Parts: sequence; C-alpha cells; structure tokens
Amino acid sequence: MKLFDKYFPFLLIAGLLLNLNSLFTDILEPDGALYATLAKHIALTGDWVNLWGDGHDWLDKPHFPFWMAAVSFKLFGINAFAYKLPAYIFWLIGIWFTYRLTNCLYDKFTARVAVIVYIFSLHGILNIFDVRAEPYLTTLSIGAIYFFYRAYKSQKWKYIVLTAFLAACAVITKGIFVLITIAGGFVIFWIITKQWKQFINYRWWLMVVFTLLFITPELYSLYSQFDLHPEKIVFGRTNVSGLKFFFWDSQFGRFFNTGPIRGRGEPTFFLHTTLWAFLPWSIILYVAIFNLFRKRENTGTERYIKWIIYGSALITFLLFSFSRFQLPHYITILFPHFAIITAAYLTSIKKESTYRTFGIIQTVLLVLAPFLVIALSMFSKIGNPTAVVSLLGALVAFALFNFSKPGIIKIILPAVTTIVLLFVYMLNFFYPNLMKYQSGMMAGKWLNEQNFKKTPAMFQEWSYSFEFYAPGYVDYIRNYGELDNFLQKDSSRPVYTSESFLEDLQKQGYKYEVLERFPYFHISVLKAAFLNPKTRDKELKKIVLVKLSN
Repeated sequence: MKLFDKYFPFLLIAGLLLNLNSLFTDILEPDGALYATLAKHIALTGDWVNLWGDGHDWLDKPHFPFWMAAVSFKLFGINAFAYKLPAYIFWLIGIWFTYRLTNCLYDKFTARVAVIVYIFSLHGILNIFDVRAEPYLTTLSIGAIYFFYRAYKSQKWKYIVLTAFLAACAVITKGIFVLITIAGGFVIFWIITKQWKQFINYRWWLMVVFTLLFITPELYSLYSQFDLHPEKIVFGRTNVSGLKFFFWDSQFGRFFNTGPIRGRGEPTFFLHTTLWAFLPWSIILYVAIFNLFRKRENTGTERYIKWIIYGSALITFLLFSFSRFQLPHYITILFPHFAIITAAYLTSIKKESTYRTFGIIQTVLLVLAPFLVIALSMFSKIGNPTAVVSLLGALVAFALFNFSKPGIIKIILPAVTTIVLLFVYMLNFFYPNLMKYQSGMMAGKWLNEQNFKKTPAMFQEWSYSFEFYAPGYVDYIRNYGELDNFLQKDSSRPVYTSESFLEDLQKQGYKYEVLERFPYFHISVLKAAFLNPKTRDKELKKIVLVKLSN
C-alpha cells in the first residue's frame, strides 16, 4: 500500500497529461465532427433551442453536450480544442466522483486504485480523443449515484437537489434510460436488504419531481422545434413529435427496434466489447465479478451496500445486451463501475502469488503492445519508426524493472505503461498522419489558410468535418436546381465535391476552376489495403474544392 501511495501522484499526473494530449488533436469523423457542427451552428446563430445538422432539423440526441461545446466556442472560438475542452473537464470531474464514491464504499487505498484503473482504460481515453456524448454522460451518471448515496446516508436536502440536477443533465445528454443506471443499484440494494419503506420514501419521489423540473429546458426545446411544427420532415416523414421521440423512440424504440433508428443487436456483444474496450483491466474485471459471488465479507446491511454499484452495472449491462441497437462506446458509461469493482478486488488480494499471476498477465500485454505498435508503424510507414521504438523501449524497460516490486504495483505499472505507449503513439504519430486523409477537415483548413471569407458549399459530397472546419456556414446543395440558386447569389464561393462529378458538371454546362485537391479515406474504419503504402492510393477518393459558373 505504501509503495502504491508513493507512485500514485506520478501515475495520476501521467494519466491527466495523456488525456490532455487529446485536446490538441483534430476531430474525427463521423460522429465527433457531426456533434461539433451542431454546436457550431448554436454558437454562430445564437439559437440554443433548434438543433441543425445534416442540412436539416436534427432529432437524435438531446441538447446538453451541444450546449456545453457551444459555450466553449463562445469563450475560446470555434476550433477542435474548444470542442474537446468541456469533455475533458467533465472527465476530470468524473475522476473526482469515482474517487469519492469508492472512498465511501471502501477506503482511500481502494479509491486511489479505482482512479488509476478508470484513467488508464483504453476506450475511456478514446472518448476524449473522439468526443461524443459519453464523457458527459459517464460523469453525470456516476456523480448522480454518488450524491444519491450521500442522500441515502444523510438527511441533507442539498444531496437530493444535486442528485436530481445531475440526473436531469444526464437525461438531456442521452435520454431517460440513464435513470435506470442511476437508480437501479439502489433499487436492487433495497430489495436485497428488504428496505421496502424506501420505495415510498417521499424524499425519493421529490427527487423525481426535481429531475422532471430540471429537464424542462430540453422539453421546451423539443416542443418548440418539432411539436409546434408538424409540417417539418424528420426521418422521412411529417408529424414527428420531439417529446415522443425523447421519451420513447430514442430509448425504448431502439431497445425494441420499433423506432425510426434501428439496429441488429446480439446478447453477447458487450461481453466481447468489454474485453477489449476495458483493456488492460478486463481480465481482472471478469475475475473480480466471478469473485463477487464467492466472497463473504461482513454481515448485516453494510455487506450489501456495494450492490449500489454492482446492481447498477448489472442492470445497465443487461439492458445494453438485450437492446437491438448496440455501439461499442455505449459501455463506457459503466467504466467507473468497472473501475470500482476491479479496484475492490485488487485491494482484497492477500496472496503475493495472486499478484504475481496478474502481474504476468499484465506484463504479457505490455510486451505484446509495443510489438503491435512497431509492426503497425513499420507496415504502414505512418510515424517515425526509430522514435517509436526508442520511446516504447524506454517505457517497457521502466515497467519491467518495477515488476520485482511487491504487491499491487506489479499489476498497476505494466498496465499503465501499456496504455501510455499505445496512446503516445496513436495521439502523436498515428492519427496526426491519418488526419491528412480526412479531406473535409483538410479542405476547411485550406480555406481558412487562404483567408476565404465567403460561404462555401458541399455538392453531392457531404463531410461533417468540412462543415465544421470551413469558415462560417456551409450550404448543402443536393441537386442542380439548388446549385443554380447558389451560383446566382455569388459564383465566386468555393464548392466541395468529388472529382468524379466534374465531368458530369461539365456536361451539364458548368465551368469549373479547381482550387485544390484532397485525398479522402474513411479513417475511422481502417483496413489493410489503406494501411499498406503500396496499395494506399488505390483506396483513396479524390475530393476537390472548385469555383463553378454557368
């Protein structure tokens, strides 16, 4: 314990800096760039009610993440750093909530281990690099659980209000299902301990009332944008209710596959997703969960209070698993839960041989990681292989040197080093070089560099990153009639389109001047033919910025 306490400040700082690195990277398409354009529209128009994306009224996610990003744009300008900054701040707050809740349920030592596990989880760091709603949702949900716990243990009304406020913010981040994550653990805990009176405790029902009051800005926005305008075409039809979508279609409609947005889920999806997303801790997590059903701690109510976390994780995991709409990043809302469960198990280990076994597993991952990074660097020729090898070698040597240390440190250090070397390479070598194939971003940056001030447009080729990085508003041109109207206003405005459309434009009687060409590949879905420099050019699409006239 004392040795870990010695390392803890340095591990904490390393984790904070590693994620801070993500703030200085560009925005990845598609989702991150789409969400950034939604916030950009709010910042440019001052319209905080109507969400506008894809060139039309946008109804998919609630407003909270876009409001946060738009506030940041107002303060720091419209750029990638300002988009990611509030997500990073929420992530920091989530660390604090994870520490405080773990300290309440266990002790300071376990809380510190939980923090390190939470910080150095693979998909947790990806969430700050590729910002969606999850950094906000994760912090708001674990924060609401923490204040709910404090409300349960005391009679202070401020905890009721704080729980309701954070729960409401979580609801207007992703939807009402998050209330199951927040309250589900308490419900299971009360059932196990037969605290039936808690279900009629007026304090909890007032909490529900406060939550409903706090989500009224979202309800007003949805009602104003959609319910008052049944003529608007949303999801290919009219008479779409924003309130109905918020309360039913966006959540239960996806779960039962009856809403406008559908998927094809399968029950084991999040079992194998967690295996890679929660690396390098996932194996220990599975062992810890298995251990939960074997270990006997103390007697009485306190023995079961950990089910506030276990129950919340279980019911949410089952909900996700049986949903028909599944995406890997959904599971990250449970990473604070997973970190607490993992840390509680690690700090309960009594035998040095058990530490050594898990230390060997973590060291194997540590040894594999640099081989994978070096192989990728050598194969793709992306990044500086010499610099990569030198850096990775130093990190691995440091971790292996400390493997002889006793106790939990022989598990923690190899795991942390694995994540550090992966993301140092990804954030500083790999993705910065890949981003040049994100043509929309490159075209938008080019316009700014050339000091273009006029409104650009996209014709038959859509790019969220172009819409975000290009100066000002970006028009969507879907047909030749809209193109004629666009050119009549000012034919000197640049148009973003595919090089393959130029011949057809010429046949239709348009003249064009190519301003610049940009290679494009969907870099969030990589494949070997693109990574191979010998076949990369064949995988690229040619995008152009042109001036058109007729």
